[in-house]
Amino acid sequence: MSKKIAILATHGFEESELKSPKEHLEQQGWTTHIVGLEAGTIKAWANKNWGQEYIVDVTIDQVSADDYDALVLPGGVLNPDKLRVNDAAVSFVQAFFGQGKPVAAICHGPQVLINAGVVEGRRMTSVKAISLDLINAGADWVDEEVIVDEGLVTSRTPEDLPAFNKKMVEEISEGVHA
Repeated sequence: MSKKIAILATHGFEESELKSPKEHLEQQGWTTHIVGLEAGTIKAWANKNWGQEYIVDVTIDQVSADDYDALVLPGGVLNPDKLRVNDAAVSFVQAFFGQGKPVAAICHGPQVLINAGVVEGRRMTSVKAISLDLINAGADWVDEEVIVDEGLVTSRTPEDLPAFNKKMVEEISEGVHA
């Protein structure tokens, strides 16, 4: 079954945390769109320096959660920090949760979920640097490579990408979660 997945990102995303999930989703025969805050390209962060530029397929003001089957939030330090203070990005994320659609967030990506107000009572993981932020927002934070909680997939770091990608595909295949 064909699926369409939004990858919400802006400048400073961790390159492997966008590239690996995107490639893995496309290997399933699914369509991915990089949804950005602005048109053009966004620059990755890779190996302690700036990485490649990626083309933004659509901007946040051109789409709705209704257009997609799932959402992926790559990490990086700069990317989620910019997204979580953008009202349109936060509303976009909230809409996926409101519709029970799968959401996958890795590394610092869950910071966006904090601002969206969707982590309370959820079992989650992330990079250790934001563990206290998640706990303070009401999440049950655990230090494991991948956690699934009712369609929400979270992982810690690029080293966890194989497990993250596998669980992300499982949850997207299952579809909407009540």
